[in-house]
Amino acid sequence: MAQPFIVSIPHKLGKDEATRRLKAGLGNVRSDYGKIFQIDEEIWSGDRLAFRLTALRQQVGGTVDVADDHVRLEVMLPWLLAGLAHGIQAAIRARATRMLEKKTTDV
Repeated sequence: MAQPFIVSIPHKLGKDEATRRLKAGLGNVRSDYGKIFQIDEEIWSGDRLAFRLTALRQQVGGTVDVADDHVRLEVMLPWLLAGLAHGIQAAIRARATRMLEKKTTDV
């Protein structure tokens, strides 16, 4: 049974700038983590990203919601990946924080 995995990352950018930086930074995530997972679908609707990816041959779906002061990642993980989730939570939070804190020219 799938289990929700939720990470909230605070920021001070405002919704529009945070969304812009996340969109720009997702290309780097693909290249840096392409051996671990593959993004199968990425659909932006305003300040919300719905996605599907494959990790360790497991299908994963989730959303990223961008608010004025935080970003919320919610992923429904199959049981196999749920056991690994807590180990990668800090890495996800650190990567997202770097994406949101970089200067405009660094993204």
